[in-house]
Amino acid sequence: MELMRKLFLPITVPMKFIQDHFKAMLFVLLLVLLFAPASNEDFTANNLQTIKLSGPIMEVSEVLSKINKAYKNDNIKGVLLVVDSPGGAVAPSVEIAYALKRLKTKKSVVVYAAGTLASGSYYASIWADKIIANPGSMVGSIGVIIQSADLSELLAKIGIKSQSVQAGKYKKVGTPDREWTDYEVNELNKVIHATYDMFTKDVADARGLDYTKRDLYANAHIFTAHQAKEVGLVDSIGVMYDAKKELEYLSQVALPVWNKEDKFDKFMKKLSATTSIALYTYFPSLVLK
Repeated sequence: MELMRKLFLPITVPMKFIQDHFKAMLFVLLLVLLFAPASNEDFTANNLQTIKLSGPIMEVSEVLSKINKAYKNDNIKGVLLVVDSPGGAVAPSVEIAYALKRLKTKKSVVVYAAGTLASGSYYASIWADKIIANPGSMVGSIGVIIQSADLSELLAKIGIKSQSVQAGKYKKVGTPDREWTDYEVNELNKVIHATYDMFTKDVADARGLDYTKRDLYANAHIFTAHQAKEVGLVDSIGVMYDAKKELEYLSQVALPVWNKEDKFDKFMKKLSATTSIALYTYFPSLVLK
């Protein structure tokens, strides 16, 4: 019996290992299948980069990081910024704008308006070599706003009074617990108009427009893609294919190789979508719309 056990040891030991670690091995196999290169193309470094800017512009560290990496990567000859955003905070929009301006000193840069290119997202895009707008996109809304509710009547009805201690005449400017005074409105106007002047001056400089005629292309006007082209806010009308072809031409790469979406990110998006469908199917109340 002992002899037989020794004879079959080369078979039984691996079998026991597989049984004990089946789940772990299955997971490793799944990872290999997911991330193993499908072809020699996966080993080829890309020379053109797509970066997406979507949703409200508030926290932009990821977008800035991608722009800076493209700036430092000598293999990258051109960057396509795909934008679908209603805008957002002033400072982050300016950060992206000047990051693209710096990037343009070394690479070709094209912005593609995939849906909405407005307010802060337009500001972020102005220094590109070319701005190409989808025929169905909305462009413009070059303006600045500070907005707040007057909750004084509501607070009075429910018996709440606000109180504070502050130093400085303008320290409570913009608070929603009362109607703003004239001097507070004037203080906010000072900030709003200075920011608007900066915004429109940068647009005029970047796009080669007449600053004295800014009411034609700024003033918070909202344009269709064709209207935006007429006033000089975009260079041409097209779809993603056209934007990519334009960047390939500007960057003068002999063999264009575009970056592909990270496989792990793609896998996680698919997993998230599948999970959402399952939750909606079996637990509709758990899904937010």
